Amino acid sequence: MRADNTGAPETLGLLANAVVVTRLSRGVQSGDESPPQVALGKAATVLPAEARWRVEPLRELFDEAMRRFDARRTAADGWLAPRLHATLRMSRAEAADGRLWNFIALLVAPDYVVWRHRGKKLAQAARFSGAHHTQAFSRLWWAAELFRDGEDYRPVEIACRVQDVLNTTMRLDIVDHRPTAMAILRITNRLLEENVPRPGDQVNALSAAVNSAGSTLVYEALAPDPGPDADSVHDWIAGAESAPPVPLDRLPDGPADGAVADSATRNLLPLFEQMLADAPKRSRHARRDEDAGE
Repeated sequence: MRADNTGAPETLGLLANAVVVTRLSRGVQSGDESPPQVALGKAATVLPAEARWRVEPLRELFDEAMRRFDARRTAADGWLAPRLHATLRMSRAEAADGRLWNFIALLVAPDYVVWRHRGKKLAQAARFSGAHHTQAFSRLWWAAELFRDGEDYRPVEIACRVQDVLNTTMRLDIVDHRPTAMAILRITNRLLEENVPRPGDQVNALSAAVNSAGSTLVYEALAPDPGPDADSVHDWIAGAESAPPVPLDRLPDGPADGAVADSATRNLLPLFEQMLADAPKRSRHARRDEDAGE
């Protein structure tokens, strides 16, 4: 049974971890109860009444994702991640504030958290309030931020097709180096196109090898990258005031802050392919798509 979301606020806000701890019951985690909206609302700090903080566009995306992907919930990630990012326009500093994601999970879309991440009985507490690579909505926004190629969200779809990219690769500091992230995704895409069994095991092995072999500084020397253009990101955020709703049947455009140089990515590919070939692969037991850990 899905929790009733009637009475969701009109504007996003910030909800402290300490409040979540006292209000996140097993009934909420299972979807059998609704979070106490009034009490949570009183404890939250409401954000300014700007277009980018409006709840309604987000709620519409969550409802559409649940409608489209009810038969295979993990597939919702690749559809929702770029659209969530393009709708919720903000800086990395703003996105690093876990209180925002707490608010969305408890006051805007607790039903989505349960729908997407419920295991046999409960959705893990970390899916409501947790690290950026674990929390139900934060993980999607950051996947889009780290794996987009400038305004092109197509690499994000590739990243979300293999859950281990989100669960493992996204935790590593090396993906802050854009050519490294793009090179890992090109290899991931090759594995998918070749129908390699258990591509997640391969991605985990590659990510561990790349992370162990060098730091961001090492890969920067091999594949220089000037990084995204900060002014373009600022303009993209400011454009939220007049931006139309994101398209549902084609990818939106992200901030036009500069694509990764193809030459930089290609410089890393032979090295990473060799790392993958040499890396030990640890096979895991198959898990169900709807497992709470996915």
